[in-house]
Amino acid sequence: MKIIKLREIDSTHRYIKDYIIENGYTEPLCVLCDYQTQGIGSRGNLWLGKEGNLFFSFVVDNSFLPKDLPLQSSSIYFSYILKDILKELGSKVWLKWPNDFYIENKKIGGTITTVSKELLYCGIGINLKEVSEDFGKLDINIDINHMLKSYFLKLEKKIFWKQIFSEFKIEFQHSKKFQTTIDNQKVSLENVALNDDGSIQVNNKKVFSLR
Repeated sequence: MKIIKLREIDSTHRYIKDYIIENGYTEPLCVLCDYQTQGIGSRGNLWLGKEGNLFFSFVVDNSFLPKDLPLQSSSIYFSYILKDILKELGSKVWLKWPNDFYIENKKIGGTITTVSKELLYCGIGINLKEVSEDFGKLDINIDINHMLKSYFLKLEKKIFWKQIFSEFKIEFQHSKKFQTTIDNQKVSLENVALNDDGSIQVNNKKVFSLR
């Protein structure tokens, strides 16, 4: 994984998309920055940034992914593997459906994944420092470069979706205490069913993380 390190940009997700448009895709690529001023959150919202927090995006093609991965649940896949890396380092982080990182009852970060032809773009932001009372922060100190190296090495192993999902399905029980937003409405996760492809069943409607 080639990594481009930058001091400050508006959004790693926008930057890497523009980079691929201008230069084309030749290999998996990651963009990492110290501070982003207009980070993209879920449903097009801004993700509040603070210098010193973790901001990165990466792009891969379909050949980088396990063959059994439903593309609509790639956010869960990418997020859960990063969560595993952080837990191995001593964190108590858990993953709320579909792609939010939590410490206890406070969100500390999230993932956004978009698809363009054969390419998947994944952007991740995690609070390493406090940004407001509404959000938490990671409960351990990390070496960002070392953590990213471990993360991408694990992604390169192409762990089957079936294995990741079997673990995520157990952790999904924590999500049932929370809500998610579907069609601009808050929906309780208490009674929803989690399907094998990572989607949830809400009022006879299948909802994926990638919408």
